[in-house]
Amino acid sequence: MLDRLSIRNFCIIAHVDHGKTTLSDRLLELTRTVTARDMKEQMLDSMDLERERGITIKSHPVSMVYNDDGREYLFNLMDTPGHVDFSYEVSRSLAACEGALLLVDAAQGIEAQTVANAHLAVAQGLEVIPVINKVDLPSAEPERIQDQIEEVLAIPREETILASAKSGIGIDAVIRAVIDRIPPPAEPPAGIGTRGLVFDCVYNPYKGVITYVRIFSGEVRRGETVSFVGSEVSSQVKEVGRFSPQMVPEDSLETGTVGYVVTGIRDVAEVKLGDTLTRRDDPAREMLPGYQEVRPMVFSGLYPLDTSDYEKLKASLGKLRLNDAAFVYQSESSAALGFGFRCGFLGLLHMEIVQERLRREYGLDILSTYPSVIYRVKKTDGTFLEVDNPVFFPPQTELEWVEEPMIEATIHTPNSGIGDLLALISEKRGLVEGTETLDSQRVMIRAILPLNEILVDFNDRLKSLTHGYGSMDYEPKGHQVADLVRLEILVNEEPIEAFSSIVHRSKAEARGRALCEKLKDLLPRQLFRIPIQAAVDSRIVARETLSPMRKDVTAKCYGGDISRKRKLLEKQKEGKKRMKQIGSVSIPQEAFVQVLKSSQG
Repeated sequence: MLDRLSIRNFCIIAHVDHGKTTLSDRLLELTRTVTARDMKEQMLDSMDLERERGITIKSHPVSMVYNDDGREYLFNLMDTPGHVDFSYEVSRSLAACEGALLLVDAAQGIEAQTVANAHLAVAQGLEVIPVINKVDLPSAEPERIQDQIEEVLAIPREETILASAKSGIGIDAVIRAVIDRIPPPAEPPAGIGTRGLVFDCVYNPYKGVITYVRIFSGEVRRGETVSFVGSEVSSQVKEVGRFSPQMVPEDSLETGTVGYVVTGIRDVAEVKLGDTLTRRDDPAREMLPGYQEVRPMVFSGLYPLDTSDYEKLKASLGKLRLNDAAFVYQSESSAALGFGFRCGFLGLLHMEIVQERLRREYGLDILSTYPSVIYRVKKTDGTFLEVDNPVFFPPQTELEWVEEPMIEATIHTPNSGIGDLLALISEKRGLVEGTETLDSQRVMIRAILPLNEILVDFNDRLKSLTHGYGSMDYEPKGHQVADLVRLEILVNEEPIEAFSSIVHRSKAEARGRALCEKLKDLLPRQLFRIPIQAAVDSRIVARETLSPMRKDVTAKCYGGDISRKRKLLEKQKEGKKRMKQIGSVSIPQEAFVQVLKSSQG
């Protein structure tokens, strides 16, 4: 058994695509944790989705034993995601570590998420080791990046390590820095008892809930009875072990180590991420720091395409929630879509990934409604509401004011793209607070923007305007009063709530017209004329008309007086008038899918 002073707990943090997973591959090779025969690229990215997209979605722990001139060290490494939507994964991983390797691309330099993750690590009191990766690229400028790190992050340039995870340059220096500069786990206070931080969970159909824990004091053994302080649930430990990188059973987990605990709990609602694991007979019942409840920022309705899949969707969301604390859901129903769930996400990529995981991992066909955010509403009678669903948005006559959530965005861009970006921010009702020159090639823009405006296409357009070199990080910045209205779509004068959305008054007409045009192309024609309208406060702002199918009733009437033809046409006209009064338009499921997809694309 290794002593506490030989343990190093650290994670790798960086912006998207700066080489975190590749560096972890090299560390696995150098410590011989994975044999050359079993080694593959992106070893810790276990999901197909992660491999396809080339991004890390979940943090992945792994334990490595390293022999340094006869002394053995235990490295507990966590590879973390880089995208802003998964920053909660990063904060939980940081809470279980004493140090962090901060990776910076030698060609691209400091990006928005680099700064955000560095601040998270410093706030947690971690030892930060900057590593400039990809120094073997022809476009690499390590000297310039060292200057950036010193100016933006206030870390001396002498502390940076030059490396290339792909070719193996500088990996020995990284290992040496981990041993020398990252402190071992702190000595726990006397009499504190067993305490472990639950930083992740997965559901296994055979073993039940498997918790990933970092033991801060005491030890957890197989066969003991443990309890969770937050949920007050107790269970017997069926198995404990470490990751290497597969789960390897051990007899116990000691102070300072990272591993997994199989509790046999079957109800996914009984275990919460960030909870504290302790022995049931321990007197100390204090929660460990480093955990906070997250508030979702983006909401969308999820409905099964096949209504019989409702219970399956409910069970799948419960298992997904266990593995992703930033995701929340509750039941709701819609006249058009049936029974489903109102789900909350940290951002649009987070929403996209959750939907994709439901389709792949649980075999579900689902439909999502247009994403929205939480609005604060004050009604004329003095009551306050929080609205995340357009269906519950009060009529304009009952509104005193509406506040929308704002964000403070930090955008890093090459100098050449600054003009286009300022125009984009202005189009999205944003306000530029200031710009800062990072070096001769890059500029940092700080702007205040409505969260609702960046939901759908802002990031795509940012990448397009900056040819892929721009990046953005954001954080909440309170609320601001805005002129917001509910845009309704009416088909044959009947409102279709699935297409309702809350938009700024200045953009209601354009969005209404686009939706009406789309519906006109998708809806099947009937035997009577169908008006498709967009309405704001009962006022029609856009309209398209779906022309009726028409039988040529005069086909057999050849020759004779014109009044004979007119008589047949009048008879047809009367029939259509009666049909319109009793006829109803049923919108096919495919039309919902296509409209909602196009409005998010």
